[in-house]
Amino acid sequence: MPTIRIKSAFLTLLFVLSGASLLMHSLTAHPQEQTDKSSASESKATSSGASSGATTQPSTGASSTKISDRDEKMVKQIAESHLAEISTGKLAQDKASSDEVKSFAKKMVDDHTKALDDLKQLAQSKGVMLPTEPGRQHMAQQQKLQGMSGDKFDRQYMQQSGDRAHKETHRLLQRAASRAEDADLKNYASKAIGTVETHQQMAKETTRNLKSSSEGKSDAGGQSSGGAAGTEGGASSGTSESPTGGTDSSK
Repeated sequence: MPTIRIKSAFLTLLFVLSGASLLMHSLTAHPQEQTDKSSASESKATSSGASSGATTQPSTGASSTKISDRDEKMVKQIAESHLAEISTGKLAQDKASSDEVKSFAKKMVDDHTKALDDLKQLAQSKGVMLPTEPGRQHMAQQQKLQGMSGDKFDRQYMQQSGDRAHKETHRLLQRAASRAEDADLKNYASKAIGTVETHQQMAKETTRNLKSSSEGKSDAGGQSSGGAAGTEGGASSGTSESPTGGTDSSK
């Protein structure tokens, strides 16, 4: 009997030890699984955060295309200048009496229309709304031109559009090329300056030719008037001599 009890106690102790071993293994295994799950969650969160950051980056880049208020003002002023040249150029094509002035006006319409189209693309990319008509000062000058005709119109158009307007446009483009903050605007202005300088040279040549033509007409008119006066003088002189001669012979 004592032997049986000893065996029974030994088996009981062995069972208890086995149970304790299993319990310890369970306790040590579960924290590791929790740690692994926690690491996996953190990894997903990090990946999600990186993905989110990548999708929001383009939005920041898009907002940076907005130009400064000063640059926007320059863009609008340049647009008004182009619109004025186009409008007065079309008027000159209809009203000018000189073919050379008409040709100059057509060149202004074509070149400034192209320059305005390029400026529209730039303005659209920057979110700028351009004006659709010239400024008040330009409109007033055009109204003045509409009341003229013939040589007077030609001279006034070349003085106003060929000289003064292009000086103003050239000044605006130079300022944009040197002071604009936006690189695209600076590039546009730098390219457009060359075209405007070509227009200024064309305007000088056209104005000089108009002046020469006008002086030629004036000289021709003076010679014609002088010839007529000489003829009349000669006829008058001949008539006066005859009566005088008649008087002398009677004496």
